[in-house]
Amino acid sequence: MLSFALVHLHPSSSPNPQFHFPLQNQIPPIQSLNFSPFTVIPTKLRSKPSFSRLLSSISSSSLVADDFQVELGRLLSLLPEEMRRGVSKHPEFSNLIEVVMDLGRKPLARFPSGDFILSDQPITLGDLQQATSQVGDFAVDNRAGISRTLHRISAIRNRKGAIIGLTCRVGRAISGSANSLRDLVKDGASLLLIGPPGVGKTTIIRDIARMLANDYGKRVMIVDTSNEIGGDGDIPHAGIGNARRMQVPHNDMQHKVLIEAVENHMPQVIVIDEIGTKLEAMAASTIAQRGIQLVATAHGVTIENLVMNPALEMLVGGVQSVTLGDEEASRRRVQKSVLERKGPSSFSCGVEIISKAELRVHPDLEATVDAILAGRYPKYEIRKINPGSQDGIMEISSIQAPLDEINEVLIEDIIQINEGIPDSTELISATGPSMEGGSGESEDALCIFLYGISEASVMQGIKQLNIDDTIEFTDNISEADVLLALQSKLKKNSRIQAAARSHGIPIYVTKTSSSTQLTKAMQALISDFADGFEFLECEAKTNESEKIDALEMMMGFL
Repeated sequence: MLSFALVHLHPSSSPNPQFHFPLQNQIPPIQSLNFSPFTVIPTKLRSKPSFSRLLSSISSSSLVADDFQVELGRLLSLLPEEMRRGVSKHPEFSNLIEVVMDLGRKPLARFPSGDFILSDQPITLGDLQQATSQVGDFAVDNRAGISRTLHRISAIRNRKGAIIGLTCRVGRAISGSANSLRDLVKDGASLLLIGPPGVGKTTIIRDIARMLANDYGKRVMIVDTSNEIGGDGDIPHAGIGNARRMQVPHNDMQHKVLIEAVENHMPQVIVIDEIGTKLEAMAASTIAQRGIQLVATAHGVTIENLVMNPALEMLVGGVQSVTLGDEEASRRRVQKSVLERKGPSSFSCGVEIISKAELRVHPDLEATVDAILAGRYPKYEIRKINPGSQDGIMEISSIQAPLDEINEVLIEDIIQINEGIPDSTELISATGPSMEGGSGESEDALCIFLYGISEASVMQGIKQLNIDDTIEFTDNISEADVLLALQSKLKKNSRIQAAARSHGIPIYVTKTSSSTQLTKAMQALISDFADGFEFLECEAKTNESEKIDALEMMMGFL
């Protein structure tokens, strides 16, 4: 029989131990506080604030800020003295993203506003050796860390294996960053977070792990492949709260560690960062079938990226081709061969991270996948964090995107007016954009109707081009100035083509929905419409070769 001593008092210790709180009689000056946009103060403080709770909140925030400054100092200790001074003098010092050190080049510090040169002296082998000597061992993925911090040190090697470059990325544990998903987490929903690198996926799932373990008392096990969730070292970072952490010795073993975590440690929740292979997707599906809540991330921009990814499609139920009978195909008004979801999704909810202050939540992930495969717009909610709130309280606005049922009715009316559906080869011509088409919702914006392409994917390209204020989207094709569609989807729906033709709306198609091609498509659209819209003339800077490539990409099957 095993027995554990829960409390051990030294013989010399007092039977009534005294607890000292150094901050009990001292309130830090208010101007020293630095609330992040994600900081959440309980709603009760709005009406009758409690001084003791306010003091506790102030002390906690101050301690967290102090802890981060200490951790940031440990990262900066890797740098030479001149570089440390350069970083500390920058006005965005507290928002430092990463430091880049490449052999023979000037060191760079990256901030939200851009890159900053830290020194005119190029990096030497001695500088790199000094930095690497103070971090842990580099794994096969060329990543290392600093013990009990969330910082990540990534190495670049030459052919002989010598380190010739370092990327020192700052890691932050932001308490409250997952509060916009608290209702889903509390209900036991399995969450799949999707977003491009750098939008904060790992930060959110770290806070979800802490929330589940501390606030809801669940047994949480984190499978930490690159030590990005719990930090480097054997003792995990305090940012994960009471959650436990299993480290993965090698990337190829992550799927095995997932199963081991379930079989050996009886967790109620499994947290995974960066599911990227088919084996890992299969392991996640197996865990979901055992009734365990899953919280995971995957690289991509939208849910559609996962649906079209053969390695990860199992996460959303898989995709299969189904041949319909003549009667069923006629009833659905589709081709006889269609794509359908193969089985249940491993996750109940999907979250597309648009930015650090905006999330697109799909409460019913299976319904979203079904809508995508059917060429319809899915239902989703937009949850935003209001950084301008004076009391620091997070405000969430939930918006439900409309389905295209109205458009289906509109298209049916157009077909009846036209007395039939024209042949698909006659619907689209290579004529330039016509300004007599859609009226648009605003005279100061180009109004686009998307078909088969998610709005989030196009928004990524729009943000890269810095034209957020000059582009609008509509779900009413009669109001559009142009129709942008995915080629494979458009070929299957002649009604959309008929609707666009009846309104004189030019149609552009793209073969894929990759961010690169969509960005080129937006550049070409801007260039084509610059003559008709004065506000776009300053944005139409696409050179002729890029425009031709984009137009060939969009008009490839005309």
